[in-house]
Amino acid sequence: MAFQYPIKLIANALGVPPKAMLEKGKQHGVAVAALVGAKEHAIAQVQAGVDILVVAGGEAGGHCGDVSTMVLVPEVATALAKIGAKTPILAAGGIVTGAQMAAAMCMGAAGAWCGSVWLTTTEAETNPIVKEKMIAASSRDTVRSRSRTGKPSRQLRSPWTDAWEAETAPKPLPMPLQSLVSEPPLRLVDKLSQGNHEGAKQLATYWVGQGVGLMNETMSAGAVVQRFKEDFLAAYERLGGFLAE
Repeated sequence: MAFQYPIKLIANALGVPPKAMLEKGKQHGVAVAALVGAKEHAIAQVQAGVDILVVAGGEAGGHCGDVSTMVLVPEVATALAKIGAKTPILAAGGIVTGAQMAAAMCMGAAGAWCGSVWLTTTEAETNPIVKEKMIAASSRDTVRSRSRTGKPSRQLRSPWTDAWEAETAPKPLPMPLQSLVSEPPLRLVDKLSQGNHEGAKQLATYWVGQGVGLMNETMSAGAVVQRFKEDFLAAYERLGGFLAE
């Protein structure tokens, strides 16, 4: 389906991309990326023939590993250098500012892959109630849990996530079965919360990374990109000042 459109990039989030995806990518001139959360996964992806590695630290929203971005990016960059691989790295996980992107590039990344930062933009289809909660949240208001999909994923903390993390809670089912349990009630919570149901407003949650603590206002996607540019340049100049000294 994807290759029927004039796309420039296709990414695989869980595991090595299917052989057919890699072959079609070459046929159509489309770069094939893969998300990884561990050094050994990155090496396996390079050996499989992916064009771009999205190295996602545990700060990321959605499915993520448990190694921080600050550690994982240079670890993967070093591992690739040892095997002579030149596959570009896009750093991901908690990156919502240009300064963070600059830091990632100093550690060996070619750029940044951002997800959560778009959830509070004016164009985002995020539940308005959840969007308000994200803007008010701190970086400690997320939880990495298997309760939504069966695999570890980072979400906005709420009484819903707290209940699943309680000692008396049932163990989440393996993917994809857990989604059959969690998604129907969460869709209902979303609907009721937007109808001003107080209980649903408290329960409402969504995937988001720890960078949510820096997402303190709603702005357009274009304004986010512009701020990234300005913040990146400021960080670059600050680093240059250190070198001058």
